[in-house]
Amino acid sequence: MTIRLGLPKGSLEEATIDLFRRAGFLITVAPRSYYPAIDDPEIECLLVRAQEMSRYVEDGALDCGITGYDWVLENQADVLPVTELVYAKRSFSAVRWVVAVPDGSPIETVADLEGKVIATELVGVTERWLAAHGVSARVEFSWGATEAKLPHLADAIVDVTETGSSLRANNLRVVDTVLESTTRFIAGRAAWDDPRKRRKIEDVVMLLTGAITALDKVGLMLNVEAQNLERVLAVLPALHTPTVSHLSDERWLAVNTILDEAVVRAIIPRLKEAGAQGIVEFPLNKIVM
Repeated sequence: MTIRLGLPKGSLEEATIDLFRRAGFLITVAPRSYYPAIDDPEIECLLVRAQEMSRYVEDGALDCGITGYDWVLENQADVLPVTELVYAKRSFSAVRWVVAVPDGSPIETVADLEGKVIATELVGVTERWLAAHGVSARVEFSWGATEAKLPHLADAIVDVTETGSSLRANNLRVVDTVLESTTRFIAGRAAWDDPRKRRKIEDVVMLLTGAITALDKVGLMLNVEAQNLERVLAVLPALHTPTVSHLSDERWLAVNTILDEAVVRAIIPRLKEAGAQGIVEFPLNKIVM
């Protein structure tokens, strides 16, 4: 049994391969190849543009794949959204499709788009969003470099942004948000109905989700005398109750916990003051809840 897994080609490719690495899978992409190697004999990988992924999964050419929720909606694909994987090409967060116009544009609200020309890659979603707001406008497909369409080729654009830096760099401002999108792991209905393929898909998803949960988290272990345990525990914020175990010397205890990496530098000195010794911070690849 082998599952055919679609990996997003393009802007999400590097972040996706790094996520799989954190999850325990080694993926190697040869130059000019669309068939990455993976160290799992039950998975066959293909690089596919995120815009097309949901169509291939719906048709059964792929058993499953990783793509944006935006492209599932754009294609109106009949696929199963197995889970949300909140990561993007620059940050592990959602992206937004926004209506943007030049700084000097008179367009201030959605209603002002009436009769205007809008350039975007996300034509179907934009048309349905405008219709829901009772606005009639001409939506034209853009093959890329959408910001360059303004102001001579379009009155407004609908483009994707994570931080807004590209829009600001091009002297554009946001009028409204059309859609917030995150990356989804999707499966075809035939693959999901196959017990062996479904089990494999669920295993992969569990490991990927665990890798995302572990982002920005670290493990911390330390030793403390029993008489100082309460003081140490009072310092520690934990994902759950810290694990406390006895050492060979009954006067001493070992404490293990998980923390946000950002708070560790402030906590370690306080732990030392509270009586902790042998404090060790270590990275985490996965946290499976």
